[in-house]
Amino acid sequence: MMNTGKLPHSLLHKLLSRNRILDDRVIVGPVVGEDAAVIDFGESCLVAKTDPITFATDRIGWYAVHVNANDIATMGAVPKWFLASILLPPGYSESAAGDIFDQLLEACREMDISLVGGHTEITQDLNRPIIIGCMLGEAAKDRLVRASGAAAGDGLLLAGWIAVEGTALLAREASHLLAERGVPALLIERAQGLLYDPGISVVKAAQAACDAARIHAMHDPTEGGLATGVMEMAQGAGLGVRIEAGSIPLLPECEAVCKALHLDPMGLLASGALLLAVAPEDIEAVQQALREAGLPLALIGQFCEPEDGLIWQTARGAKPLPIFARDEIARFFDSGVASLP
Repeated sequence: MMNTGKLPHSLLHKLLSRNRILDDRVIVGPVVGEDAAVIDFGESCLVAKTDPITFATDRIGWYAVHVNANDIATMGAVPKWFLASILLPPGYSESAAGDIFDQLLEACREMDISLVGGHTEITQDLNRPIIIGCMLGEAAKDRLVRASGAAAGDGLLLAGWIAVEGTALLAREASHLLAERGVPALLIERAQGLLYDPGISVVKAAQAACDAARIHAMHDPTEGGLATGVMEMAQGAGLGVRIEAGSIPLLPECEAVCKALHLDPMGLLASGALLLAVAPEDIEAVQQALREAGLPLALIGQFCEPEDGLIWQTARGAKPLPIFARDEIARFFDSGVASLP
């Protein structure tokens, strides 16, 4: 029996291997670790992504737009068109439904995205709203980036901070438990605000990086956190990777929330972080571009030959990269310690 969260990579790979692409215009199809599909449209490419939102109950509409836009941006594309399938539980009020719609419109306006369609319904047996978003974007062919494009010797850069998404959601959904475990009210409030500052969007960071240099690979680490995102990039490229654990930026709010709930931030939902594989000679240009954009960037490791493996380097020595069978937030809510409303 499977747990909540993503399908195991081995099972997903097995299922996707049954698929047969019938259109030779498909440049990137369904592959484990890739953030979106890419279709050749002549002078440019259409980039397409669908992602459900099941956790962010109070800002679910706003959240759906940003999370889907991230995966478009990591392919080197500009997010432009959004569709939303909105599933609401029985008894949901008209005003609450209107609030979700307003959130969708707000987020689309923020990013100059057009809401072009979707579906709405009241769905039996749901106990909270669910949104399945579909984002479409456009990219020049020479600007396309894949999660699997890293080369041996590339630096692994991290724009933003890890686990911003997971920390904000836990602070919103488990605030009473955090308070019971001694986390100060002001820190919980700050953690809740991470959803907006520094925020969960990586669109600006991805665009700034692509403007500065030829990026070999980008990836938006979401479920399974930073560690899973790094593993997906390395496996997709057929490479090893060495991560310098001490170089990974961790916000104090994230550290406090994870410590109180006995969670590992390296395996916690990580929208708001962007992983980039960059040739050594281009690292300085990317660093400068993000600095000018007011965005944090850290060099956290390097891709290496496959025989070197996936290495997690700490002050105490090297060990294998931590592997998370599922996201820490799913493990937390499945534990029975807390439950979503």
